[in-house]
Amino acid sequence: MSTLSSQPLSLLHINFDELYARHLCRHSQFGINVVHLAALFGTWYGVYGLVYALWPAEWVPAILAGTYVAVVAFQVPSRVAVATAVFMAFFLAAVYWLPELPIWVYIVLIPVCYELQSWSHKIFTASADMTDFNAKYPKGRVLFVVLLLYEVPLVLNYLVFEGARREKR
Repeated sequence: MSTLSSQPLSLLHINFDELYARHLCRHSQFGINVVHLAALFGTWYGVYGLVYALWPAEWVPAILAGTYVAVVAFQVPSRVAVATAVFMAFFLAAVYWLPELPIWVYIVLIPVCYELQSWSHKIFTASADMTDFNAKYPKGRVLFVVLLLYEVPLVLNYLVFEGARREKR
């Protein structure tokens, strides 16, 4: 893929369009993006639910979510930033309004939802060659953190703005 920029992988500056193109190599089907969003919601719910159970002040999850949206908003297209903010508002409502669970449930929810995300690749198997992306985006801590931060915006970009159009083709 000759369209890759020469900019190295960085936590401080991402190329969203390029990261999205990488995302589509393994996530070009509507179903896998739905499963991934649900799994991400569940994983984050486990983390935020655990934090909220340990520090039961409503400002704690709100500060975490607000900081996340602020960081992401500077690196993604504005429409994706708005979609991410709406998702996080819905997410916070779930954290605040769903019944509190035992702490062990939150802890178990994190790896279970992560495995759900991994398992979905066995059902939704469409993929494209990632050789060039693998060279530019090597597995490791930096890629892990970048994907941890930007997977929700990547999936939302697909589901909200592009998924239905792609599936009709």
